[in-house]
Amino acid sequence: MVVVTDIHGDHLNADTIAAVIGDATLIVPQAVKDQLPTELAARAVVMANGDVIEQQGFTLTAIPMYNLPETADSRHVKGRGNGYVIEKDGLRMYIAGDTAGTPEMRALKDIDIAFIPMNPPFTMTVEEAADAVLAFQPAQVYPYHYRGQDGLSDVSKFKELVNAGNPNIDVVLLDWYPE
Repeated sequence: MVVVTDIHGDHLNADTIAAVIGDATLIVPQAVKDQLPTELAARAVVMANGDVIEQQGFTLTAIPMYNLPETADSRHVKGRGNGYVIEKDGLRMYIAGDTAGTPEMRALKDIDIAFIPMNPPFTMTVEEAADAVLAFQPAQVYPYHYRGQDGLSDVSKFKELVNAGNPNIDVVLLDWYPE
């Protein structure tokens, strides 16, 4: 499966999708399908916020992803993009997409692995991301999508904040932006 969260170029690149898709299923929100070339759009399975589907033995739930506060000029408006909870054999993984620490994120339960963005002003600050993670308490969290207009977010500080609030959450720091 290939899941796409939003319409922005750092999430949606039709040439890249076409190069890697092979026989995989393409899961997208409607706004993404609307921007895909005809051959990819014909293959897309559309999920709206809140939808739950079964694909190839996986259960996917589309979680709203959006900015807070919600305003008409938000870069990420509620209903356009999806985060996803992907579950198989009792393992639950959450891919947040570009989002704030929304009520929908904070209400998640039993998440084993979470991928959380922090690249202000488009998603959360380090402090907001840590607070959101502490609300839903995944077993393991990977900060990702943390390069913003002012450089890289301080993921070490994120780890310190999360572990100060809950030392049982395993914060895994990867080098997503190698030189």
